[in-house]
Amino acid sequence: MKTIWTSEEDVVRQWFVVDAEGQTLGRLASQIAAVLRGKHKPTYNPAVDTGDFVVVVNAEKIHTTGRRLDQKKYYRHSGYVGGMTEITLREQLKKHPDRVIYSAVKGMLPKNVLGRNMLRKLKVYAGPEHPHHAQQPEPLEF
Repeated sequence: MKTIWTSEEDVVRQWFVVDAEGQTLGRLASQIAAVLRGKHKPTYNPAVDTGDFVVVVNAEKIHTTGRRLDQKKYYRHSGYVGGMTEITLREQLKKHPDRVIYSAVKGMLPKNVLGRNMLRKLKVYAGPEHPHHAQQPEPLEF
């Protein structure tokens, strides 16, 4: 048998839309990361970006378990001495709900150039509307 090795030219990309309303954050993020990597395709190759585009809507309506809303913290640093800022998941959902899903998926992708290219195919929106209707995204159910 001959091994088929997928190259960048052979990849056919699709667009999917995911409704995050009522979905658990970590489970949703892991399934989105698998689609971005292309693991749902028979032509998956870990060395090539074979994944599809994913549009996430209703990011502000995700579900979390336990006391995660108050215990999970996000950190950022301004670059100055004493410039560390921490914010809880509850506050992050109020201010920037799209960043919650974005950072969860980012942590599940490879930490190299390939992972950064995969992350560019993720589009997250807080509300139910998105500007990618021209690409005719198909609904993706988990």
